[in-house]
Amino acid sequence: MKKENVYGSLGILPKEEMIEAKQNFQKLTIGLPKETSFQENRISLSPDSVSLLTHNGHKIIIENNAGEGANFSDKEYSDAGAEIVFSKEEIYESDVIVKIEPPTKQELKLLKKGQQLISAIQLQTRDKDYFNELIKKDITSVAIEHIMDKEGKLPILRSMGEIAGNTSILIASEYLSNVNSGKGLMLGGIAGLSPTDVVIIGSGTVGEYACRTSLGLGCNVKVFDSSLSRLRRLHQHTQRNVSTSLIQPKSLRKALKRADVVIGALRSGDGRTPCVVSETMVKDMKEGSVIVDVSIDHGGCFETSEVTTHKKPIFNKHGIVHYCVPNIASRVARTSSFAICNVISQVLLKMGEEGGIKNFMKKDEGIRNGVYTFKGMMTNKTLSKMFDFPYKDLDLIITAI
Repeated sequence: MKKENVYGSLGILPKEEMIEAKQNFQKLTIGLPKETSFQENRISLSPDSVSLLTHNGHKIIIENNAGEGANFSDKEYSDAGAEIVFSKEEIYESDVIVKIEPPTKQELKLLKKGQQLISAIQLQTRDKDYFNELIKKDITSVAIEHIMDKEGKLPILRSMGEIAGNTSILIASEYLSNVNSGKGLMLGGIAGLSPTDVVIIGSGTVGEYACRTSLGLGCNVKVFDSSLSRLRRLHQHTQRNVSTSLIQPKSLRKALKRADVVIGALRSGDGRTPCVVSETMVKDMKEGSVIVDVSIDHGGCFETSEVTTHKKPIFNKHGIVHYCVPNIASRVARTSSFAICNVISQVLLKMGEEGGIKNFMKKDEGIRNGVYTFKGMMTNKTLSKMFDFPYKDLDLIITAI
């Protein structure tokens, strides 16, 4: 008996499954210009990262002495497979420009139409002309501080916060000692002596890591914040009996009077850091105490704070040592560079594997979160409102291409 084709008789025929064809690998030419911004010593790719990228088929072009701020030599980069050039113009012929700080006005002029730019955005120092130039040149711009990981976290911001928090306590220790004409205190405690008192204002990443370091040295630590939920999280993360309090003038004043070290680590949100320590409170502190205002990048949380530099980092006001240097992470540029490289190198590898930035954006929500200009359009809602640009939803644009 002849077997009847049931599917054929019903008019139903199997069809091929539509599967997206895997894109071909794209070789990237990546340019690393030397950072020219004030006090910026970090670099976005270390020699080890360059070696990883070149072994995966990419070409790296680096401006001479680009890594000297982080103590990476041209020879190390050359041995890793990079090409060293002596002209900034040659760097800006690359497909992808990778920087720490945003391009200067002179560097913006060197950008070519359709390039990709991976750098920080530093919103507080940007103006509308900066974004107009990127849009006019059809630059795909990625803000490194907004790149997300698979857990929805911002790895570069967190790493820099961890470094700043740890380093702030080490800085305070330096200026308490006799070596820097301090009052000769050791930061911490030993048997038979009362430990030093540390007050930390802010319990975000910077505050948390300043707290961890202080506790590790044996200090008495008290943490203030305006958010009860952040203080609870601090208790969970440190798993130590840390004294915490909401920011209230009376309790803050009392703690400051006893403090040997005060760390300003308040978050700024989208604007200026709130100033919570008045000049009167500073006057009431013990002579020779040390203030490290990590929040100075966004205005500072002490009324007495004034911006200082890495070359001249401190000033004395009302008998209190003030350390108010922006970009503390650049003080330990080599460590900070390694932390940034861990993220940037993986972004570049995935970009090449997926066949370029467009295909990478289609598949990775984390990189899309960092993109703020694409195909001559503003794709970041906050920036579009702030600088009066028409907003275009990146997810919709990606779906259409």
